[in-house]
Amino acid sequence: MKNALWKELDALCGPATIFASNTSSLTIAAMAAATKRADRFVGLHFFNPVPLMPLVEVVRTVTTSEDTFRRAFAFAKSLSKDPVAAKDTSGFLVNLLLVPYLLDAIRAVERGVGSVPDIDKAMQLGCGYPMGPLTLLDFVGLDTTYRIAEIMFAEYREQRYAPPPLLKRMVLAGMNGRKSGKGFYDYSVDPPKVQDLGV
Repeated sequence: MKNALWKELDALCGPATIFASNTSSLTIAAMAAATKRADRFVGLHFFNPVPLMPLVEVVRTVTTSEDTFRRAFAFAKSLSKDPVAAKDTSGFLVNLLLVPYLLDAIRAVERGVGSVPDIDKAMQLGCGYPMGPLTLLDFVGLDTTYRIAEIMFAEYREQRYAPPPLLKRMVLAGMNGRKSGKGFYDYSVDPPKVQDLGV
């Protein structure tokens, strides 16, 4: 769908127009290839929640021109964001490292290494993270994480990106985290309580 939109926009926009996509796992080059302006195509990956998170990954493809990259970097700065340069690889910088961490937390639950709240607390207190990995998964969305993991696994064929069976079962059951009301925690009560996952 994105590529169809880029192709349509390519015919409507002036030749100097720069296209930028906010994506966390799709490659920018695949989108740029749908247009006739691959030199003016760049990734601008903002982080959620956008008003609070200062980071923007400015993603350069093998065809992105230096001028386009510099202008995109300056644009991110003009929004009072803190940009970093990233190559056009699935997951870019943050998700390349974050997704295996999140999937390993799910595998730890599957294997009974620790309880959901203990895994979250351990990573908060032991590593100084603002929230534990399972809470973060519920915030991001388990369905979103599942799709990202599948894209990254297809790209790299590395086991660390393969979605664990528990994640697949939860998504099939409609347990997508906060947006569905249930994930690793049940959000129908306040404060949220740990969801019984039968593992």
